[in-house]
Amino acid sequence: MKKIVGVLAAAVVVAAFGGDAAAQRRGERRNDRRDRVTEAVTGWTRLGEHWVHGGADQDTVLAGGSQGRFRRVRIKVEHSALEMFDVRITFGDGSVFSPPTRLVFGQGSWSREIDLPGEARVIRQVQFRYGNLPGGGRAQVELWAQ
Repeated sequence: MKKIVGVLAAAVVVAAFGGDAAAQRRGERRNDRRDRVTEAVTGWTRLGEHWVHGGADQDTVLAGGSQGRFRRVRIKVEHSALEMFDVRITFGDGSVFSPPTRLVFGQGSWSREIDLPGEARVIRQVQFRYGNLPGGGRAQVELWAQ
């Protein structure tokens, strides 16, 4: 596991600092390149993201069915701290799964792996209910699946 993390860290550094000008001309963000490297090294797929603009609120990340079938999800929060109260996952067949959730994220932190019920499933959307922590700013919530 330590070797994988080391390889991932090296790949992220190369992706983050190599070819910035060419990537910007193609309309990519630095995070897009980092996410592709993370997907290639870890096997996790980034399904979507949403920016949290402060206060208690709820938002939805639309995943669609084109990304495949998944058995587990993780949540990543970047740029600010965030408290998440509820997660509601809607699958391709319309069924819903709400894992028990009350998570406090520091900037740049991940949730635990959340196993989905049953076989691998298409994820249509995930709804989050959250609130920023004091001193926080805009947070970016990312949904990853495997």
